[in-house]
Amino acid sequence: MKLRWWHRLARRGTARVGLVILLVFAGVAVFAPRVAPHGYAVQHRDRILEGPSRDFPLGTDRLGRCVFSRVVWGTRISFTVAVVAVGIGATLGTVLGAVSGYKGGRLDYLVVGLVDLVWSFPTLLLAIALTAILTPGLGSVMIALGLVTWPQYARVVRGQFLAYKQKEFVEAARAAGASDFRVIWRHIFPNSLSPLIVVATLDMANAILVEATFSYLGLGAQPPQPSWGSILSMGRDFIYQQPLLSIAPGIAIMLVVLGFNLVGDALRDALDPKLSAR
Repeated sequence: MKLRWWHRLARRGTARVGLVILLVFAGVAVFAPRVAPHGYAVQHRDRILEGPSRDFPLGTDRLGRCVFSRVVWGTRISFTVAVVAVGIGATLGTVLGAVSGYKGGRLDYLVVGLVDLVWSFPTLLLAIALTAILTPGLGSVMIALGLVTWPQYARVVRGQFLAYKQKEFVEAARAAGASDFRVIWRHIFPNSLSPLIVVATLDMANAILVEATFSYLGLGAQPPQPSWGSILSMGRDFIYQQPLLSIAPGIAIMLVVLGFNLVGDALRDALDPKLSAR
């Protein structure tokens, strides 16, 4: 019974496509040193802005670096940013949302006020401001993304706790002498995971897009780090001379974001409690 959601997920063609895309890119990220024929910072000064060849499958950039190798290494950066940023936002939001929904009162009022305060600012502009304050770089981008995305997790978890804290099994746990900590994390939180997983999966696609945008603007990965956004930024000046410099990272971003969105949408349907009851 517990795996019925997995069977529903596996039956969806879009979910299978999304999983294949993500598994391929995850494999590329893990085995980047073996997949990439060259180091991402290795320059071949006599092979500047070349087209595709046996040595350089996607050609070279203006510094003679292998575009294919940089796109491959960029996969690792994108997945790292997505996992860390979502991890920060989900952890912070889950803790605040759980305590807020369970305790209620002034604490709940405070957390809801913080959520409204953060959401009163445009998310992207707030993330840019935080990144600039923390000094541009991948670490700053991950922290900034976590700090501007936690409210969505807090709101989801708070709603789940408000719905579950009056249920019979929770009342029974309290009557048996279970501490608040045990009731929150042992009895209510496991039942609140489904929507949290869906939000986190879809948020990873957004994190990759935002990181690419920041790197394109020079706020994310710093040279010679091969972020997809920074590769795109370099390629804009050579779009006619070496179009693959822009096309390759653009396609990579599109495919990974598509993969996360397909899996996220399928998870939302598979974990729907209305469907689970069927």
